[in-house]
Amino acid sequence: MRSGTYLSRLISRMMILLSVGIIGGCSSIDCPVQNIVNCKYSVIDSEGQQTKFADTLTIVTRRSNGTDSILFNRGVNIAEFSLPISQTLPEDTLLFITQSEGALPVIDSVLIAKTNLPQFESVDCQLSYFHQITDVRHTYHRIDSIVINKRAVNYDTSTPHLLLHFKSVP
Repeated sequence: MRSGTYLSRLISRMMILLSVGIIGGCSSIDCPVQNIVNCKYSVIDSEGQQTKFADTLTIVTRRSNGTDSILFNRGVNIAEFSLPISQTLPEDTLLFITQSEGALPVIDSVLIAKTNLPQFESVDCQLSYFHQITDVRHTYHRIDSIVINKRAVNYDTSTPHLLLHFKSVP
């Protein structure tokens, strides 16, 4: 009788350990370290081929609290870059500040309209947002055109979302 009690206690303890292991294993979800997605930009020439923008480029945005934030600072000879997208605003406003050597800075406004799509991954993870670009408008001081190449903005940045064509400086 005594060995039956020992065996039942052993089985009971093993069941408890197994249950704790299963519950602990279910709650250890791999959440993304940074759940903000980026929009990838590629600089193109008049034939649509990727090229480098030789002048200095700085990109600024206005935060929801009214302050400005530099997203990209003084890039030179750039062919592509990625910028974060706001999580919940329906439209992002960016200022592209370009400067040729020996010239004054030129500022273009870029407005990116988008649909924000909440992404639920797990109760353990913070809510993240993917986006669908619906429209892009801009001024034409130094930017000649912006083409939407890929509308879906998510964790995949292998393909550029927006193609930028700058005017050449005389």
